[in-house]
Amino acid sequence: MSLRINDIAPDFTAETTQGTINFHQWIGDGWAVLFSHPKNFTPVCTTELGTMAGLEGEFKKRN
Repeated sequence: MSLRINDIAPDFTAETTQGTINFHQWIGDGWAVLFSHPKNFTPVCTTELGTMAGLEGEFKKRN
């Protein structure tokens, strides 16, 4: 299954650093960025995911 920008992601349950979440319930009425990486220890994993994590405060201000 592939997703494109503005598609509605399927609901799922996952173990996260914030505990177990149900994706749609976790989002609620807000927005979310579903972000993944192609493979561990690649530039996407080590730089882009770190950059996204560093922007958490900016995302919170806009949601």
